[in-house]
Amino acid sequence: MWTDWALHLATAPNKQLDLARQAQQNWTNWLAFLAKGCPSDPDEQPAQPKPTDRRFKNPAWNTPPYSAWAQAFLLTEQWVDNATSNIPGLTREHDAAMTFLARQMLDAAAPGNFLATNPEALKRTAETGGQNLIEGAFHAFADTQTALKRTRTKPTKLVGQDVAVTPGKVVFRNHLMELIQYAPATDTVHREPILIVPAWIMKYYILDLSPDNSMIRYLTEQGFTVFAISWRNPGPEDADVGMRDYLQQGPMTALDHICATTGTDKVHATGYCLGGTLLSIAAAQMARDGDKRLASLTLLAAQTDFTEAGELMLFINESQISVLEDVMAEQGCLEAGQMMSAFQMLRSNDLIWSRMIRRYLMGQPDAEMNDLMSWNADSTRMPARMHSEYLRQMFLNNDLATGRYHVGGRAVSLRDIRAPIFAVGTETDHIAPWKSVFKIHDLARSDVTFTLTNGGHNAGVVSKPGHNRRHHRIHTIRNDENTLTPEDWFDTAPLYQGSWWPAWSAWLADRAGDKTTPPKMPGALEDAPGTYVKME
Repeated sequence: MWTDWALHLATAPNKQLDLARQAQQNWTNWLAFLAKGCPSDPDEQPAQPKPTDRRFKNPAWNTPPYSAWAQAFLLTEQWVDNATSNIPGLTREHDAAMTFLARQMLDAAAPGNFLATNPEALKRTAETGGQNLIEGAFHAFADTQTALKRTRTKPTKLVGQDVAVTPGKVVFRNHLMELIQYAPATDTVHREPILIVPAWIMKYYILDLSPDNSMIRYLTEQGFTVFAISWRNPGPEDADVGMRDYLQQGPMTALDHICATTGTDKVHATGYCLGGTLLSIAAAQMARDGDKRLASLTLLAAQTDFTEAGELMLFINESQISVLEDVMAEQGCLEAGQMMSAFQMLRSNDLIWSRMIRRYLMGQPDAEMNDLMSWNADSTRMPARMHSEYLRQMFLNNDLATGRYHVGGRAVSLRDIRAPIFAVGTETDHIAPWKSVFKIHDLARSDVTFTLTNGGHNAGVVSKPGHNRRHHRIHTIRNDENTLTPEDWFDTAPLYQGSWWPAWSAWLADRAGDKTTPPKMPGALEDAPGTYVKME
């Protein structure tokens, strides 16, 4: 890859000239900035950090000499971005990989990462007489010990006591999942229930965090009967469990049980992340086979077309998958820590360097975990076969979007889906970029209501009403209307302040039938949240 980039750059004289001109201009601008005494006015600074870059938010970065270092870094960052992107003849994959690797190296060299060039750390050192550095050394030693022991951060919120406390019963269990039916919170409920299919990359209770931050509790309070799948945490013995096992033992079995015990013939299914991808496969299979039990489909940060699947694609190619398959062949599964490392690299500033600055330079302990942070520490494993199939058939080959994915020996097509769809993307999602999630418009022949909310992959979805600084856009494109590009949709969709949950609840209420008495919970096995969610 490095050689490929270097060879293509060496044979691109216009690009070389452009880089030389930019370097000269950046150097001139930086010297002029120094000559002016490093003014703090942004209009007189040669470069500004990106809106999402929080490294230089402290006002001290606008005072010399720190502003000089910050501007030098930002100008270098601009030049390197140009040097590693849009190289004539370089493949898109190598272009993206070079840009990513260069950014990782630059992030490591940011002035805020070093005591001598970090104004906040120097100020704290002066205030504490160096105590922060002593505390930082202890933190570094403790982190090293943790890494050597290969232990991971434990969640601080107890499942069933602090989180996942919405009342309910486990009403069905098989090898891969427990099905939870939640107790009604209203005297009457909509006739047609909701089935939630979470991702099995993490525990299901991201949608049932603390009582005031629970999507599941919110839905029950709006008068819906809610069922949710809680996936088993697989081990090496599950090495041969594949995607189709998750499909049949997960949503398909859950639908059978719900319809048999409640008497309904219509269910509103909701899938989150990988669970949404699995649910879209189920919907396509059911549409192919004439199974009309799905009354609607809600996809939360879920991709169905993986051509623009974001920075995760940097880790996914034939050679990378082959290496990973060899590792999983020995282990039987993908360990949680191996997966989390890739996610951390995608947000190294927020998840790696900012933490190191806080712990090692500032001498501050980690903040107490909130419910979402605790959930994030409660990670799971993935079966070897399933993960290999997912990477190859979805990310690498894009079989689902192109109609090449087979279930039961026959291909399924998302274009067969007719049920109305409510899809949610989040503005800063680094796992399922919203423009990738948006592609469902071009695949299903359905009315699609798309919502774009601020926040990332998790915090954007877990967006309770009343949460400060939340907003969303929402717009419906009917099946008989012309589709829009993501950019045109963004310009068309009105902006609303607040959580998107009420809009979704109203959308469901319009389709979930009249109110009736809540269904019973026959054959309850144990209280929610059940056993599988507590497996380590």
